[in-house]
Amino acid sequence: MKKSQIIFLLFGIVLIVVLYSLPMVVVDNQNEGVVDEEADLGNSFSFDNQHNSSLTPEAQSLIEKLKGEMEIEEDKEKFAIFADSTASIYADRGKLDSAAYFYGLAADNVPTVEKMEKAGSAYYEAFTFAMDEAKTTALAGKTRLYLNKVLESNPERLDLKTKVAMTYVSTSNPMQGITMLRDILEQDPTNESALYNMGILSMQSGQYKRAAERFEDLVKHHPGNVQGQFYLGVSYFESDQKNKARRQLEAVKELTDDEQILAAVSNYLERM
Repeated sequence: MKKSQIIFLLFGIVLIVVLYSLPMVVVDNQNEGVVDEEADLGNSFSFDNQHNSSLTPEAQSLIEKLKGEMEIEEDKEKFAIFADSTASIYADRGKLDSAAYFYGLAADNVPTVEKMEKAGSAYYEAFTFAMDEAKTTALAGKTRLYLNKVLESNPERLDLKTKVAMTYVSTSNPMQGITMLRDILEQDPTNESALYNMGILSMQSGQYKRAAERFEDLVKHHPGNVQGQFYLGVSYFESDQKNKARRQLEAVKELTDDEQILAAVSNYLERM
């Protein structure tokens, strides 16, 4: 669960389970060595300038040096190394969309399963934090592009299939994602990610009793999932099962020291 979600709950804002997407790239990257995010993205996503302005001078200098190496590097393996290094700098500083872009460049030039998964997972992480609809759509598409390539050779990777499923929730056909999650649960009824996301989606549609059932299954098999424990209490609260809600939320207080979760728990307890 993203901390921003807890903040939304704390202030009574409806959960947004598109939960997904933020800055930047919608790139085809057919040029092997050219590194020009704005050209690839169009004028609407100038993430690079925005992010660089918040980096330390040292980080900016290193990134510019690595970009310079990429612009002149003809060997794809070496290009991918420079791209991975650039992505790591952004990732270490929480610039998730920029990190995903460069992991994607590395995967485009050296399309191994490992690099495809790294790029797809990076795009998905950026997607989960995005609030802008256009960026959400762009990042979701990139997530599917890379992770579906991994799934072609590793169809048993239900964890990646769950990520792909969640990117469809923000599209005009959200049932495609829901159907995928149901398929995952048919294959693995205790799948942690699928149960969690199905619970969240039930909350999104106001089906709080159904959400409680999903989260009950989740915490039964994965008791260490604090987010699921918290949302179970919320689902009880919203479905007017106040006694269960109180017991569950009191239990959550013993499971975590995260200040934002505890603040959200206190908020719900005070409303009973």
